[in-house]
Amino acid sequence: MYVWIWRRLPGPTALRVLQALGLFLAVVALLFFVVFPWLEPYLPFDRMSTG
Repeated sequence: MYVWIWRRLPGPTALRVLQALGLFLAVVALLFFVVFPWLEPYLPFDRMSTG
């Protein structure tokens, strides 16, 4: 999959590295600001059992 993305990025290697970094940061931002907040109520990490 990474090879598929790498081959479709235009430009020389330095530009491809910057574009790949930008894609990575966009995915991380999407996870932190959209996916994780949506998923958080369904995770049991903040529920403490007393027994």
